Amino acid sequence: MKLIVGLGNIGNEYQGTRHNVGFSTIDMLADKLNMQFKLETKFKGLIAQTNIDGEKVILLKPTTFMNLSGEAVISVLNFYKIDIKDMIVICDDLDMECGKLRFRTKGSAGGHNGLKNIILHTGTEVFNRIKIGISRDKLIPVVDWVLGHFSKDDQIKMDQAFERASESLKDYLTLHKDIQHLALDLTK
Repeated sequence: MKLIVGLGNIGNEYQGTRHNVGFSTIDMLADKLNMQFKLETKFKGLIAQTNIDGEKVILLKPTTFMNLSGEAVISVLNFYKIDIKDMIVICDDLDMECGKLRFRTKGSAGGHNGLKNIILHTGTEVFNRIKIGISRDKLIPVVDWVLGHFSKDDQIKMDQAFERASESLKDYLTLHKDIQHLALDLTK
């Protein structure tokens, strides 16, 4: 069983913001796999499910808002008894250039409140993650920056990053590639 989690904030006012790159990527992945999200209040999230060659695949968009993402993640992990090694979290990263992708199998939250909450609820920093760079403007407060929208030029870079990440995830799920192949695909 595989769990792919896209982090973001629910609501129209947050759609397309820098903090919602996890949602944007997982939406693109759902389209590629012909999956539809459905609100599941018991999981505090929007869930899409399918079977690929006999393996259950769950996509999750927490509806808890970013800072409480771990509540949704832990409820799905526990209910379906998913091994944390079979989870991948997609999130933004302020400290990477816009549109850059990076794969990690462990690490601290690095100041990211969604990751902090997942670490709190799972009790570990050892889980797979795809980080998507959103850059940073030192003249703009972090909260305003992450909740802001991309410039036209940056949006082009982000659309390319969403495409690469979602295509790599699709290959990982449908071609049964291992985590190392996924990591290599993302860094090409």
